[in-house]
Amino acid sequence: MSVVPKDDPKAAEAPKSRVLDTAELDRMAMHFVGNLNRYRENIIIPKGNGPVKIKTNEEKLIETAVESCAFKSAMACVMGYGLGAALGLFSASVNPNMADPFANEKKQTAREVLREMRGTTHSYAKNFALIGAVFSVVECTIESQRGVTDWRNGTYAGGITGGLIGLRAGIKAGIIGGLGFAAFSTAIDYYMHMR
Repeated sequence: MSVVPKDDPKAAEAPKSRVLDTAELDRMAMHFVGNLNRYRENIIIPKGNGPVKIKTNEEKLIETAVESCAFKSAMACVMGYGLGAALGLFSASVNPNMADPFANEKKQTAREVLREMRGTTHSYAKNFALIGAVFSVVECTIESQRGVTDWRNGTYAGGITGGLIGLRAGIKAGIIGGLGFAAFSTAIDYYMHMR
């Protein structure tokens, strides 16, 4: 008899009873998970909700630029200027500061009327551009810090913007302006998201 134990044939067969060996598992993992190199042509996207178009790098670059805080604030400034100019032109056209035709006062010339309209239009446009730029910068900053896009961002931004604008007239006006602008921003967000 030898001192060395004999190999049991059943114990040698136990590890081979697996369905897949390590090499097959690695091949399956590489098939399902893939390697770290991703090619757009190999991405499989289910088409349950219609056709799917993968964005190109140029489209992603444009989307990133358009969603940046700088672009949003510049666009809000330009759009605010346009809206303010339209409202200023309207308010200047219905302004009752025209001279009375039956009084002995000097009548306004067309040049004076146009100069007054231009001043009113430009004043409204500057104010709306400032409000739009401040609101969008504050909202974008709050959204970036919170990491959430919801109605609270507009409410907080409205409160800060209204407070800053009203602060020029005093503390009480700043508080009232902040509360009013926050309520208005919340109402607009609610209306736009619930439509």
